Amino acid sequence: METESEPYVRLASLRQLHQVMADMNTARSLADTLQTVADGAVNALGYELACVNLVRPDGDLVVAAFSGNPAAEALITGRVGSRASWERRLSMGERWGDLVFIPHTEGWVLDDDDVPQWYTDGPMPRFEDEWHPSDRLFAPMYAPGPQGAGASGELVGVLSVDRPRNGRRPGAWGREALQMYAFQAAIAISNARLRANMQRALVRLEREQQALRASEESFRQAFEYAPSGMAIAEMGGEQHGRILRTNDALCRLLGRPASAMRRYSFSDLVHPEDIGTLLRTSAEGGRAELRLGRRDGTYVWVSLRNSVVADAADGPRFLLTHVEDIEERKRRELQLAHRASHDSLTGLPNSAELRARLSARLCSQRPQPTLPAAVGSAMEPYESFDSADAAYGPPDFDRGHDFDFPPGADEYQGYDHHVHTVAPGDRDDGTKGLAVLFCDLDGFKSINDRFGHNAGDAVLIEVARRLSNGVRDGDTVARLGGDEFVILADGLGRADAQDLAVRLRNEIIQPIRAEGRAVRVGASFGIGWAHCGMTADEVLKSADERMYVEKRSRPKQHRRAG
Repeated sequence: METESEPYVRLASLRQLHQVMADMNTARSLADTLQTVADGAVNALGYELACVNLVRPDGDLVVAAFSGNPAAEALITGRVGSRASWERRLSMGERWGDLVFIPHTEGWVLDDDDVPQWYTDGPMPRFEDEWHPSDRLFAPMYAPGPQGAGASGELVGVLSVDRPRNGRRPGAWGREALQMYAFQAAIAISNARLRANMQRALVRLEREQQALRASEESFRQAFEYAPSGMAIAEMGGEQHGRILRTNDALCRLLGRPASAMRRYSFSDLVHPEDIGTLLRTSAEGGRAELRLGRRDGTYVWVSLRNSVVADAADGPRFLLTHVEDIEERKRRELQLAHRASHDSLTGLPNSAELRARLSARLCSQRPQPTLPAAVGSAMEPYESFDSADAAYGPPDFDRGHDFDFPPGADEYQGYDHHVHTVAPGDRDDGTKGLAVLFCDLDGFKSINDRFGHNAGDAVLIEVARRLSNGVRDGDTVARLGGDEFVILADGLGRADAQDLAVRLRNEIIQPIRAEGRAVRVGASFGIGWAHCGMTADEVLKSADERMYVEKRSRPKQHRRAG
C-alpha cells in the first residue's frame, strides 16, 4: 500500500490485496500457500521483505517461505528458531493490536538468540516515524478458536515483515491491513494443512490396499470383500454421519441388512454409555473402542477407525470407517481384570476387592445419631453371633458409636449426595445396616494335614459355593485367604444378621465330598457393623475380633461339625 491516507486507499491496491487472499485459499499445496502469503505481504502490503515462520509439530518455528530478497531467502529458508526465543520476541516491544513492533532501541537484545534473521543496511531515521533498518515487525498468525472466527486458537506461525516501501512505520490503516492479512493467512495455512493431512490419510489407505486396488473397481472389491467391517458415511452438512454404504462383513457383524444400515448413523447404533467416546473420535484418522448394537438387541465391542476420502477439487466428501470385531480381546481383558480382583481358587472377590467394595460405602465422617435417647448411647459398631444359641454382650474392645461430627456441619463436604451407613442399635428398633460377617472354618487344618491340600482346596471351593448360595443377590461373599471368608450383607437388622449366620453355619457343617471321602468342618462367625467414620480395615478387624470371641466361647470339641 503506497498511502496511509484514510479512507482514500487506492482501489487497485484493494483489488490486489483481495486477489492475494483468494490465491492463498486456492493454492494446491501447503508450500504454495506459504509462498503466496510471503509474496502477498511484499506485492500487496508494500513491504520489501517478508518471511513466514511456520510452527512445527514439536513447537519450534521453521522459516518456510521468504519473499523480496533471493540472497536472504537462500540464507535462512529452512532454518529453525526455538519456541522459547519466539515467545520472548512476541512478549516484548510495542503491541499494535495483534501485531508486535520491536523498535531498534530494544531489538539489539535479540541479536544473539537462535531465531533466523537477516540484516539490512540503511541510513539512520531522520524523523520520528521513519523506519530504522533494525526495527522488527511481527504478525502472529492464530488459527480460529473454538468460539468462532473472532476468537484466537493455537499459534500457526509468525509473519515477519521489513522495510516498508514508503520508508515509514505503518500507520493505523497499514497496521489494520497487516493484522487482517495475518488472520486470513492463518486460516489459509490451517486449511492447507488440513488438506495435506487428508491427502496423507488417503496415501496411507492406498498403501494398505495397494495389492487389491489399481482402479475404482479394485477399491470396490477391497471394500466389499474385506474380512472386517467397512462403511462409508456422509461428512458435513445436515446428514453428517449418515451411513451410505456398508460391506457384507459389517452387516454380518451387526446382524443387519445393508438396506437397513442406510437408515442409521453410527451415533444411532452405539451403546448409550459410549456416545461420548464416539463424539470425541476425530474424523481424520480417529480411533475408538466402543460397543455397537446388533439387531437382536445385544452389543459387540469393536475398534472403530476413521479416514477421510477427499475429492481433489471439492475437499472432504466422505468418511471411510473401518470396524474390527474385538469382542474376544475385550473378553480376555475382562477375564484378566476379574483375576486381579478375585480369588483364583474359589472365584470369590479377594481381599483387595472386598476392601474396595466396603470402602465405597463409607465416608470419613460419622453421621449424627437419629435413634431415641434411650437407644443411642448403647449402639455398637458390631455384634457377635454365638452358635451355642446365646448372643454375647459387647466385648471389652467395643468402641461404641461415637458421633463426633463437627457442630453445624450438616453434611460432609465431599459427600453431598452420600447416604450415611449406620449400624443398628442393640435393641430391635427396626434400624437396618451393613452387616459384615467374618467366617473362619473350624477343623480345616486337620483336613489339610490328614488328606492333603487337594482335599483342602475341594473343601474351600464347596464352602464358597454354599456361602454364595446362602446369601441374597447383591450381597458379597469374599475370601480373605486361607480358610477365612467375609460376607457383606446390606439392609439387615441385628436379628437378621444372626439368622443369616445360623443358616450359613448350618450349610457349612453338612458333609463335604473331597478326594473320594466325606469330611466335615465347622464355622465360627463374628458379626460386625459398618458405619461411616470407620475404615474398611477397622470394620473387618471388629468382625474378626468378634469371631474369635465366639470361637473361644465354645468348647474345643464343638468347634467343628465332625
